[in-house]
Amino acid sequence: MYLDADPTRLGQIVGNLLNNACKFTERGGHIWLTAEREDARQLAIRVRDTGIGIAADQLERVFDMFTQVDTALDRSLSGLGIGLTLVKTLVEMHGGSVEVTSDGLGHGSEFVVRLPIVVEAETQASRPKATRPVATTPLRILVVDDNRDSADMLALMLQLGGHETFAAHDGLAAVERAATLDPDVILLDIGLPVLDGYEAARRIREQQGLKRRQLLVALTGWGQAEDRRRSEDAGFDAHLVKPVTEAVLRRLLAEHGAGKARVQD
Repeated sequence: MYLDADPTRLGQIVGNLLNNACKFTERGGHIWLTAEREDARQLAIRVRDTGIGIAADQLERVFDMFTQVDTALDRSLSGLGIGLTLVKTLVEMHGGSVEVTSDGLGHGSEFVVRLPIVVEAETQASRPKATRPVATTPLRILVVDDNRDSADMLALMLQLGGHETFAAHDGLAAVERAATLDPDVILLDIGLPVLDGYEAARRIREQQGLKRRQLLVALTGWGQAEDRRRSEDAGFDAHLVKPVTEAVLRRLLAEHGAGKARVQD
């Protein structure tokens, strides 16, 4: 079976699904990876496990960025992060789809990726090309999160949208990189080591002085009214609470890009 696909991206799709299955499956459990032709034009890649499963009311949320699934099993797990969001993005870029099913907590789960098969009779010109919306105004974006995997995956997702991205993993590094890189946008977690996000934001604003203000966005799991007040006092322009949909983040960046373009004109 042949696919018109990027091998590196396919490796990221399958790798993320397998890592996710390993993370939520007990030692001694089982994980299956299968690929089969479903019909003349579609390949189904399935990753099934005997892990902790997913409650029915949370199935629709697992592809949102930074989703934390409640296992209700008193276990120390860090949640799904944005690995599954990246999977969904990459699959859709290839003209495919992804879905998850589970019989509930304690009963494992199955992720199914469906991708179009290249039919030999088709010509290169006749095959539809899967595309991803690219930012009208590419931005330089600094992603700051002490979870390195989350920071790197979010940076990759933003790269796929046409932006130039960088990552930092603590508050002090964020301040230093903001000074040297002069990014257009900083996506800054609040619960950071060395300097928390509030203090990092204050220092970033101080070192800007009268220069053009960067868009400073709190991207955090803290969403109480007091948290929002503190982020505003620290100099943040926006406060997004995890999980965040990709559409919300993309719209925020597009609005900033449009404003930036008008200023430059």
